Amino acid sequence: MAFADRLSFARKQKKIRQADLGKLVGTSGDIIGKYERGENIPSIDVATKIADALGVTLDYLVKDAAYEQIDKETLQRLKDIQKLSEDSKAHVFALLDTFIKQSKLQAIL
Repeated sequence: MAFADRLSFARKQKKIRQADLGKLVGTSGDIIGKYERGENIPSIDVATKIADALGVTLDYLVKDAAYEQIDKETLQRLKDIQKLSEDSKAHVFALLDTFIKQSKLQAIL
């Protein structure tokens, strides 16, 4: 997935219009549209502002194949979690955090 695709996907997941994202990062919605179509590439400063506004990492926006190592079943579960309400996500993450901490402790012992 290219930068343009990841930008468009992240923006749509956050339900932010191009014009609103443009305002958040100090540019226009038309420029955001050009980024999403791959017609223009933002500077590193603008890309960082976009990542911050969308709540994603800059790595997510610019690196190719960042999730190649994730199997389809895990990726589907992550997508399903992403669709949950914020409250439900918080519960899922709390459960995961507890399980991961417990697994790490058992590995040490």
